[in-house]
Amino acid sequence: MSDGDETLLDRPIWSALTTRQKHLAEGGPQALRFPVAMTPFADMVDMSAASFAALGELLSGSEVAALATPDAVIVPPGFKVVLAAAGEQMIGSPADSRLRDAEIVMLGVADVPAMMALTGLTKPGPFSVRTHELGTFLGIRSGGELVAMAGERMKPGNFTEMTAVCVHPDHRGRGYAQALLAAIARQIEARGEIPFLHVLSNNASAIALYQRQGMRVRRRLHFTAFMKQA
Repeated sequence: MSDGDETLLDRPIWSALTTRQKHLAEGGPQALRFPVAMTPFADMVDMSAASFAALGELLSGSEVAALATPDAVIVPPGFKVVLAAAGEQMIGSPADSRLRDAEIVMLGVADVPAMMALTGLTKPGPFSVRTHELGTFLGIRSGGELVAMAGERMKPGNFTEMTAVCVHPDHRGRGYAQALLAAIARQIEARGEIPFLHVLSNNASAIALYQRQGMRVRRRLHFTAFMKQA
């Protein structure tokens, strides 16, 4: 299987944690996860009771494991489901989109509070205090405030996921999301990698935006997040 084989994207979390991001993997042969301060994403070698038990051993307190799988997941007793939703996996090279009145800047550790505030407001998906360590994050500021951002997350094989594409409600309609998505994609492609992303199936406006930029839906995945039953 080559690094550019799209079948790696059928189980993007497992593929990431066993290829380019295996240095981040916590767990063992049956269950792996990213450090929880980076992202709640985890996966198992299969859906057996033994694998669920191994994943459960990695969870403590109210920690959540979030899966992205080709088929819907039936969570066994002992776990509480907190999210079960379908999502579209999209792949391709977003078209360039220029900005006339704003500058795209690199974000780093000093920007984490602002990144947490923006993602908390806009809810683009899981984002935590160490998510920025997973790859490049770019942003746009207005009046000193971070009002838009996008970055990189999972890196299965030769693919890199674009994530946390979000714009403050007061600054939408200015092309910020399109410009950031294109800028992140150019950085990914400059490294010889292939950009992809995930979006919930009910987010029709985002799917349409990504399609207009030249991305295509590759397949549907099922996102399931759960924690250990108290």
